[in-house]
Amino acid sequence: MQSTPGYAVPRENAILDDVVVVERHRAVQIVASIPARYRLDRPDVPSDNREYHGRVVFLSPHAIALAAPVIGAPGDEVTVITKYIGRLTGAIAKELGGGFIMSVTANEEARARLAARIEWFELYKNHDLCDRRRDNRIVPRDPHSTLTLSDGLALRCFVIDFSTTGAGISAPQTPAIGEVVAIGNLGGRVARHFAGGFAVEFITEQDKDNVERLVGGFRISKR
Repeated sequence: MQSTPGYAVPRENAILDDVVVVERHRAVQIVASIPARYRLDRPDVPSDNREYHGRVVFLSPHAIALAAPVIGAPGDEVTVITKYIGRLTGAIAKELGGGFIMSVTANEEARARLAARIEWFELYKNHDLCDRRRDNRIVPRDPHSTLTLSDGLALRCFVIDFSTTGAGISAPQTPAIGEVVAIGNLGGRVARHFAGGFAVEFITEQDKDNVERLVGGFRISKR
């Protein structure tokens, strides 16, 4: 899904405002920041390019809000996989600027198990699950950024994580290995592909105190 010129992507809090309206009557629900992979089944997208990385920012047994690089349309089927909650399926209920709200398809027994997993995550997430730095990889506070391809095309992208030497990216298009690209204000080359994304190696190693500012920010200007 290609971004619209001049389109401003809201931060995750903007997504949560919409979810509160949808989910205000539900008992078990949490605001979270859970890395996830998702598969979006759309007939206009090739089957080998339907998996992306995103972040679950709200979760209940009935609905999920996902910050994501490729949004889809209401009714599109989605499968979301997270390390701590597991695999969930459903359909997009509402399209948002920086992601979407997805209804969860499950019977009552499965919803009860999901509710138990959500409660467990809420209890233990602050102990050891939300460390932003693991193995020198950092999860950005705001994952939305701009991918500029070698031909000058600018696309919305999602920064999975980054270090001083490179970043993991998920985007509507996957550049070829070796292609020169820019993530935000940082140039680099595509080093490898992986399920749902690709790795970019920066041209030069960056200062650890500035790299998040340089790599972040969705800003496609009007032409």
